[in-house]
Amino acid sequence: MDVKIDSEWKEILKDEFDKEYFRNIVSFLHREKREGKTIYPPGSLIFNAFDTTPFSKVKVVILGQDPYHGAGQAHGLSFSVPDGIPVPPSLKNIYKEIEDDLSVRINKNGSLVQWARQGVFLLNAVLTVRASSPTSHSAIGWSTFTDAVIKALSDKKEHLVFMLWGNFAKSKKSLIDCRKHLVLEAAHPSPLAHGAFFGCHHFSKCNRYLQEHGEAPIDWTK
Repeated sequence: MDVKIDSEWKEILKDEFDKEYFRNIVSFLHREKREGKTIYPPGSLIFNAFDTTPFSKVKVVILGQDPYHGAGQAHGLSFSVPDGIPVPPSLKNIYKEIEDDLSVRINKNGSLVQWARQGVFLLNAVLTVRASSPTSHSAIGWSTFTDAVIKALSDKKEHLVFMLWGNFAKSKKSLIDCRKHLVLEAAHPSPLAHGAFFGCHHFSKCNRYLQEHGEAPIDWTK
């Protein structure tokens, strides 16, 4: 597997890459490809979140569950899609909450690369998926890897903001030291949550916390 990942993350996670469960993930993905199955995101983008937001730059963590399983959608950043791809429903709701929370207007596409470059680590708990088959790779070991990622962020950094949306993301709270990080919990932004996400004010709370701890706020309109 062609691992394109920032050198800081490579050093932090080197022990994980050497473990048997991770070798099993790689073997599974190679087998899927040999069998002619299409996997999203493309191999070079599986670790895009890690490559775009180096460990030292992480200020905010937004945890997703599974990559998009439609053609051209997944590019290794949770909730994000590449330029030119229609904005997914959950992301539309995220934008609406930002507008209401911060009294701004968002006129942007579905790419969240600029968030990632500001220090928003857009992590999916599962990093790959078979085309048109949601959660198809949820049991191959990725959660073990990303749990280690969340734990490393919690242990080695201070004053991060973790945004946990929906029950799956909330289940990861036990990995985070809430004494030195801000953990924000809300319903999932999916339309299936019937608007329960709205009014969480996570984006203003996040920026206020960052500024209180000497960090520049995130420009969520970029």
